[in-house]
Amino acid sequence: MLLQANVAMAHTINYALEKAPAQHVILFYLKLGYTHILPEGFDHILFVVGLCLLSRKINVILWQATAFTVAHSITLALSMQNIIVAPSAVVEPIIALSILFVAVENILISELKPWRIALVFMFGLVHGMGFASSLNEIGLPRNQFLTSILSFNVGVELGQITVILLVFALVVFPLGKIPKYKTRVVYPLSLIIGVIAAYWTVERVFFV
Repeated sequence: MLLQANVAMAHTINYALEKAPAQHVILFYLKLGYTHILPEGFDHILFVVGLCLLSRKINVILWQATAFTVAHSITLALSMQNIIVAPSAVVEPIIALSILFVAVENILISELKPWRIALVFMFGLVHGMGFASSLNEIGLPRNQFLTSILSFNVGVELGQITVILLVFALVVFPLGKIPKYKTRVVYPLSLIIGVIAAYWTVERVFFV
């Protein structure tokens, strides 16, 4: 239901960058990818914040972010080539549900489970189709498709890493060793994230 072949169409073309030097294309899509997370991607920010709360080991979170990036890179490229197409009416509610799932999991389990990375990867596949919808509004230069896609993905990854570093600097490192860290920090933050995600899910299913 999510995916259907559609090779007849092409991605939106960014004619303004068709003849631009490669370094201009790289910087343009690098910035575009970064700003798609910070400050514009509030739903993606909450997803990454949710990932950070259950583990106090930054390398574990970076592995999850990497799995997410690899996954969304795959579906972003395939979606921009119109090899797979999923309507935003399906993708956007699932993105909200992925945030809700992570928030609920933070509350229900006491420590990070091995399946988290696999789940993050699967959610990343869906988020990639959401990224494609936004990127298609800008378009890509036909002669630098790979360069622009890679630059956008690097920008997204840098945005995610910035969010992770901020969460660890402001929350995990200063508060991670306090008594009852989970009940005083993880539960309240996850509850807030979950409520927002639940609202988005209802809104995107019934009112968008």
